[in-house]
Amino acid sequence: MSSDNGSREAAPAAAGVNGSVNGAANGYHRKKEQVEAVTIRFAGDSGDGMQLAGTQFTNTSALLGNDIATFPDFPAEIRAPAGTLAGVSGFQVHFSSTDIHTPGDALDALVVMNPAALKTNLRDLHPDGILIVNTDNFGVSDLDKARYKVSPLEDGSLKGYRVIRVAVAKLTRESVAEFKLSPKEADRCKNFFALGLVYWLYERPLDTTLKWIREKFAKNPHYVNANTAALKEGYNYGETIELLPIQYQVAKAKIAPGTYRKITGNEAAVLGFVAAAQSAKRTLVYGSYPITPASPILEGLAEMRRYGVKTFQAEDEIAAIGVAIGASYGGAIGITGTSGPGVCLKSEAINLAVMTELPVVIVDVQRGGPSTGLPTKTEQSDLLQAMFGRNGDSPVAIVAPQSPGDCFDMAFEAIRIATRFMCPVFYLSDGYIANGAEPWNIPKAANLPKIEIRNATEANITGWNGPAHETGAEGEDSSGKFLPYKRDEFLARPWAIPGTPGLEHRIGGIEKQDVTGNINYEPANHQHMTNTRAKKIENIAQTIPDLEVTGPADADLLVIGWGGTFGTITTAVQRAQRKGLKVAQAHFRYLNPMPKNTGDVLKKYKKILVPELNSGQLCWLLRAKYLVPAESLSKVQGKPFLVSEIETVIEKMVK
Repeated sequence: MSSDNGSREAAPAAAGVNGSVNGAANGYHRKKEQVEAVTIRFAGDSGDGMQLAGTQFTNTSALLGNDIATFPDFPAEIRAPAGTLAGVSGFQVHFSSTDIHTPGDALDALVVMNPAALKTNLRDLHPDGILIVNTDNFGVSDLDKARYKVSPLEDGSLKGYRVIRVAVAKLTRESVAEFKLSPKEADRCKNFFALGLVYWLYERPLDTTLKWIREKFAKNPHYVNANTAALKEGYNYGETIELLPIQYQVAKAKIAPGTYRKITGNEAAVLGFVAAAQSAKRTLVYGSYPITPASPILEGLAEMRRYGVKTFQAEDEIAAIGVAIGASYGGAIGITGTSGPGVCLKSEAINLAVMTELPVVIVDVQRGGPSTGLPTKTEQSDLLQAMFGRNGDSPVAIVAPQSPGDCFDMAFEAIRIATRFMCPVFYLSDGYIANGAEPWNIPKAANLPKIEIRNATEANITGWNGPAHETGAEGEDSSGKFLPYKRDEFLARPWAIPGTPGLEHRIGGIEKQDVTGNINYEPANHQHMTNTRAKKIENIAQTIPDLEVTGPADADLLVIGWGGTFGTITTAVQRAQRKGLKVAQAHFRYLNPMPKNTGDVLKKYKKILVPELNSGQLCWLLRAKYLVPAESLSKVQGKPFLVSEIETVIEKMVK
């Protein structure tokens, strides 16, 4: 982007322009510059509508054919005092004419609605970046709340940026004056004024947002008219002020053919779970206690009743997983959703699902911990909790999506694994990809994997006669009786629906005798059952893809990640490769069991780097299990990695 040094006051808006782009206003001709990609962030108080403005900008860019990646950032406090640092809400969107994997590092443009938003976000703005400031909220009290002693608009601290000062609140009220709104109602339109200005700056059409306004406020014409007027006036303002000498254009991205939609990770998870339940021809029962950032999955599934989905908002986390286990016992697909603190409360019941060998999916949308921690910030610190956070040896399967769109695939996989191997499965998402969005190529239903479930029946399960299976325990004649722990080739036990004639059996948390399911306390039996449950989880590796490596075969360094770090690691590795560095990448979507070729892959590299949003949990597992010299790159700041952070470490390790 070209530079316009210094900070100057913008000229007043001219009336009468109807959102058209003519490249000139009042005889002032504007240059149009083609750029490959842009990263912009909207930031303000929780009530300023920045999440909505960012979402609308994203939707418009997606429909224009840009590749997109977003990063919403919410305040942790529910009702932080207005104008304070704790109450700042932001929405970052990266839109591009090429394939992208992250919401961007440094910002090309920053829109701030108050001093607190400026203070908490300015560090991310690229030198010479565009800074659009709502000057109406820079009074003495506003500055004091943000802990400014002197206004940054006056002390020269913004000299390195292209500052556009806009009296957003004043201009918005003038634009909606004819609709007789209260001052409070008029101020609610200012996010659309700011959005209109940014639409002009990046030559985005208004149509998509205008349609949304009409549909959203259809029952209140005054709100339709006011928000429409504010949006258009913001656009007109960009058309008339001379401090914006350039409009920036981002062309369509070249992407694979298909039907696309913008999707967040939580939205994709909802669709993945429902698609899997439909494929399996089973009712989906979702029991959950509301918790950030997993609540949107409960809300999304509640809208899926027409597909046989049943949702239950429980009184606590324990009740929620109890519902899921009960549903699975009854033959439905039981799922429970939470974040890290809820997993702690569910741990005893998860062990019950391990012991009874019932197919239950535990959704953990990770956030910063421990305890309440950083409830609206992202982290990857629940891996060891999912792996080991229960009493006794209690192995479970663990899958982790790598991007918002991949949440669909791994939600589908979680149900496939749970029902095929009769075991609990952790679905480890995180706040970054759960709330982030990207274009998603909608799969055709006919191309989705088939989940075939064959429940035990009186005809296909009775008639076994023999000793207990390799337990060394006393056998019994079970001819004509249902054998609830008689296993198939993967060691999965049969799934029996209560009420099926002849399938009466014991089930519960006390150790079972293999095959018969009778209560058994014998040492040899417990050893055998512990080994069997572990081996069953290991057998899942026979049905999952091998660990894939991208990059040169003779790479000096392998960079390994899991979950939502995929996009940042991919971009960092690609940058390093363009510099001529021999770097390869592998990413885990299956964490327990890991792909069966994992050991062979790791042994090929002398140097291994594992970036994680925790204190090195996957690195610890890899070093312990495969005895490789993996090095951890840890970040626990409530924010995802910047590409530059990983790229810098890659260069140091290779050079």
